[in-house]
Amino acid sequence: MARITMREAISQALWEEMERDPGVFIMGEEVGVWGGTYAVTKGFYDHFGGERVRDTPIAEAAIVGGAIGAAMTGLRPVAELMTINFAFSAMDHIVNEAAKLHYMFGGQFVLPMVIRAVGGGGRQLGATHSQTPDAVFAHFPGLIVLAPGTPEDAKGLLKAAIRSNDPVLFIEHATLYQVRGEVPDGDYEIPIGKSKIQRSGKDVTIVTYSKMLEISTKAADQLAREGIEVEIVDLRSLRPLDMGPVVESFKKTNRAVIVEEGWRSYGVGAEVAARIYEQAFDYVDAPIQRVAQKEVPLPYNRALEQMALPQVEDVIKAVKEVL
Repeated sequence: MARITMREAISQALWEEMERDPGVFIMGEEVGVWGGTYAVTKGFYDHFGGERVRDTPIAEAAIVGGAIGAAMTGLRPVAELMTINFAFSAMDHIVNEAAKLHYMFGGQFVLPMVIRAVGGGGRQLGATHSQTPDAVFAHFPGLIVLAPGTPEDAKGLLKAAIRSNDPVLFIEHATLYQVRGEVPDGDYEIPIGKSKIQRSGKDVTIVTYSKMLEISTKAADQLAREGIEVEIVDLRSLRPLDMGPVVESFKKTNRAVIVEEGWRSYGVGAEVAARIYEQAFDYVDAPIQRVAQKEVPLPYNRALEQMALPQVEDVIKAVKEVL
């Protein structure tokens, strides 16, 4: 095991997969000579060359459209979008092509492609560059949506995504690149579509993912000092959504808080809550609580931005309410 940052874990996954499979290549804005906006592909251009680390124009539709064409003809592109907000410029390609072509051609084509996109707020990038639209993309069948919260999961899930024959949207939270965690040595994959219990407890279940795993863990640490034992289930995958560990945990604790960074309305939390009610209604001892971003465009001002984003105190309050 090595303790590395999420940036290093993602970079390792990309490097190892490119060494393993010559069909894997990277494309995106500034991924080559510059080494990526967040330095994830630093050094790749010098090692793998311009054919496999391709700088593109500032045109997300061209990046995703090119990746789709490459995947349909047998390559395994990893397309980097500087931010998930720019994916809206490629929405038609993502939703009407990447997610649907395998189905519409009766399985004659597979699309083994990954779209890496940076999401989330907390870096004072303004309302149009700080969104968490994960639920929007998870809405569409045919598109896998992954959002890891630890370096170990980031590396293992990215490897699985690159090896998959399905199109994958891989969401990396902007504030997690410097977070450190234990990552296994050697080659490993984490299966797509499997939730994970990241912390055991008996009093209340917190369901979360990505950056909110960190927030929820901090809240659980504080609650533990008051004798409240929280169990945390990390979704990791939003489509497919694995409710097995969530339901089993809820049957033990009978109470749940769902923590997401996106807006509360029509969000991931709403979907998870609905499924808990459908699959474990007899175990409900208190109304399920949801913690989410305030329903406003995310402010630029740092103090206002933090007020709008879910905080540790919000999770603690919700846990105490269900108790």
